[in-house]
Amino acid sequence: MTQTLRLCLVRHGETSWNAEHRLQGHTDIPLNATGRAQADATAALLAAHRFDAAYTSDLSRAADTARAIGRRIGLDAQPLPALRERHYGAFQGLTYDEAQARHPVDYAHFKARHPDHPLPAGGESLSAFAQRIASALDLLVGRHAGEQILVVAHGGVLDIIYRIASGRPLAAPRDFRIPNAALNWLRRDAPAGWVIEQWADEAHLGAARDELPNS
Repeated sequence: MTQTLRLCLVRHGETSWNAEHRLQGHTDIPLNATGRAQADATAALLAAHRFDAAYTSDLSRAADTARAIGRRIGLDAQPLPALRERHYGAFQGLTYDEAQARHPVDYAHFKARHPDHPLPAGGESLSAFAQRIASALDLLVGRHAGEQILVVAHGGVLDIIYRIASGRPLAAPRDFRIPNAALNWLRRDAPAGWVIEQWADEAHLGAARDELPNS
């Protein structure tokens, strides 16, 4: 018998570094006022849905978004550190322009999405990051076959999951949006695999930021 897992993916609400086009990575930046309002709007919409479990990155911008949703759906999200954003190493705290100016060679690899090039000062390569997210996704699939779950994470995490679900290569330019606090619905029918049901639904938001539309 087919057991369908349905997954609602939410990127965290906006932060001040999102607004400033700064790379956050593992730096723990909180939601700003816009981000808190976005989290509340997303929570109000999801109140009509039932979830069997919820998970969140342990970074506060995701955890606080998940907490706002949890108050409306009556479910506390379980922190899962494997759902953290990519570690951007020396790029963390810099704007994209600053990262390019200070680390031109590494930034060129980053912009070109070369999968196996690690970022300076301990940053993850794209392939290592993708392996981490794929393992986290496999963990959730193993735990929750036949259920509906909520996952609150980061733009980079959603990028990887979209690519896993669609078969899009890591090195391909991003041609899909990942707005703050938008809803993204996927299902997995074993053994058929993943289907993207709806992506970047932001009808409940006045406006949402996607600061890196082509990477």
